[in-house]
Amino acid sequence: MEILNFFLDSYKDTSTILILLEFLAFVLGIWSVWLAKKVNILVYPTGLLATIITTYLLYRANYLGDMILNGYFSIMSIYGWYQWSRRMGHIEDRVISRTNFREKIIGIVLFFVTIFVVFAVYKACNYNIKSDNYVDILASGIFFSAMWYMAIKKIENWTLWIIGDIIVVPLYAYRGLGMLALQYLIFTILAVLAYIEWKKNLDNNIRK
Repeated sequence: MEILNFFLDSYKDTSTILILLEFLAFVLGIWSVWLAKKVNILVYPTGLLATIITTYLLYRANYLGDMILNGYFSIMSIYGWYQWSRRMGHIEDRVISRTNFREKIIGIVLFFVTIFVVFAVYKACNYNIKSDNYVDILASGIFFSAMWYMAIKKIENWTLWIIGDIIVVPLYAYRGLGMLALQYLIFTILAVLAYIEWKKNLDNNIRK
């Protein structure tokens, strides 16, 4: 009952249209992760719609770091959609693989660049950075790298998604964004299942 009250109380002053938009983003986001688990290219148009809606909702809530992150997701969804579409004609490019040394370095660089950019945006907007914003900034760096790894079909993307999802579940709950907290909890479970499925795919490719 307390959990139900937590969700209801967080939306008592929210307009119906915003609640509907958040629910739509909730459904599309979960569907997108499920499609990614199945290595289905529809992950990108579905995810694109979810992130565009979420970006708008976070802008309304004045959560700059999360807004920038989801704006980046929108751009990376287009990039990943292009990459997966372009590679569909090449069997070797459709294979799930592990990151090489160069790709690991790029992922680390993306992580730190993202942290710097999000922090700089907060400062440029004269935003009062609180303790939860630092958690938000950290998660942004993790998710940026994860999105790029997904675009090039590297299994490590799921490891980063799991870590990032675990971080933001309590963050959104703390902020009173109950639906987003629940969404990322489901994302965590799906990411674990996706890692297992991609790992099986990877092992099968290695044995061939």
